[in-house]
Amino acid sequence: MILEQLKLFRLPEPEPTSKTRHLLIGSRIVDYRLKSGARRLSMTIDESGLRIGAPHRLPLAEIEAFVTSHGEWVLQKLGELANATQPRHLTIKDGARLPYFDTELDIRVLPGANRARWIADTLVLEARPDADLAQIAIRALQKRAHAHFAARLTHYTAQLGLATPRLGLSSARTRWGSCSAHSGIRLNWRLLHLPSHLGDYVVAHEVAHLLEMNHSERFWAVVARLYPEWKAARAELKQRAASLPIL
Repeated sequence: MILEQLKLFRLPEPEPTSKTRHLLIGSRIVDYRLKSGARRLSMTIDESGLRIGAPHRLPLAEIEAFVTSHGEWVLQKLGELANATQPRHLTIKDGARLPYFDTELDIRVLPGANRARWIADTLVLEARPDADLAQIAIRALQKRAHAHFAARLTHYTAQLGLATPRLGLSSARTRWGSCSAHSGIRLNWRLLHLPSHLGDYVVAHEVAHLLEMNHSERFWAVVARLYPEWKAARAELKQRAASLPIL
């Protein structure tokens, strides 16, 4: 089976040869990973935190003095990263609000038999006292996501003169979508938390794989035909990925 997947996001793994250390910068204790053997002294800050590359035999005191001398920058970047990539764990309760395509939806919780219904952009959860509200909400959201993306899938396959393949939903934390020659297209239901134009890009991307099971120039030409603004959408997806709400 040939399978092409569109990455959602994947946090980088720590360097296997690096060591975790701690350093006081101002009033904050900062963890960092030190990897020896670099050609020069350098600092990198990404989703895995602060990483230092240093030449062999460079004294630790000199390394940490270098970091401390750039302490204001380090704390600023770590703060920016935390604000940009901190997953939003949302509690489903009465009065909660969720991003929903190009708007937000309201959550209302009423007594009932563990079912959900929609009133415009309000998701009403009729639940027993001991119910798992998150699971009731997720089932309702997934049903809405399937209906929405099934229509968009039909729209984009029609542009290529293709039959609409089977559509499945995924809950992957590392993929927006995938396309298989045998099982059809799978889309991450959490795309409904993003603006609708980004979901359209993902659908167009996967539909293009129905013709080109690769990421060749021919593939991107098909994507451009279906979704001309694909480069901007791909960049926006990468930016928004780590801030998706987690229910």
